[in-house]
Amino acid sequence: MDEETLKKLKSDLCMILTRIDALKFGSFKLTSGRLSPYYVDLRLVPSHPKAFEKIVDLYVMMAKEIVALDAFDRVAGIPTAGIPFSSVLSFQLQKPFLYLRKTEKEHGTGKRIEGLLLPGDRVLLVDDLVTTGQSLLDSTDKLRAEGAVVEEALVLIDREEGGIRSLAKKGVTVHALLKISEAAQILFDMGRIDERERNAILKQKKT
Repeated sequence: MDEETLKKLKSDLCMILTRIDALKFGSFKLTSGRLSPYYVDLRLVPSHPKAFEKIVDLYVMMAKEIVALDAFDRVAGIPTAGIPFSSVLSFQLQKPFLYLRKTEKEHGTGKRIEGLLLPGDRVLLVDDLVTTGQSLLDSTDKLRAEGAVVEEALVLIDREEGGIRSLAKKGVTVHALLKISEAAQILFDMGRIDERERNAILKQKKT
């Protein structure tokens, strides 16, 4: 993919974030327990069909051009934000779909992973964004415990708080379309956020 096309895709994603009000400023407690002055709520995307279609197209592009379709056998959604995107992605790519549970079922089979998974299957992890990477790390451990090969993950946004580095130490390459520092600058240049908001985003990043 050429640089101009990538630049446009990043700009399109930033426009979607602002159009559906997915980027919020205030004081937010993240999954890791850390406080953040901003929050990217990609769970809103499926409630906006046109934005959802565009976002899924971005995932499809990344899976085909950055990862390559012959590099994985199955697509796994990370609970909960990654599941809507990964389910449609797997359908578009005609790849079997799995999703992970936050906790094991207390009834029936007691599964941690829903869907058919065979030992040796190469699984592509899909989430909305990566912060510390804990959700992706937990999912990697669960899948590997069942015999899966997990080496690749897709996210839309890297919040640049150490997650990609943590996953790399576990042998997982996380491909992010957009770094949060890039988003901050793009949105500032567009006039969608002010200097104070841009600086709040940049101050939060760790990498």
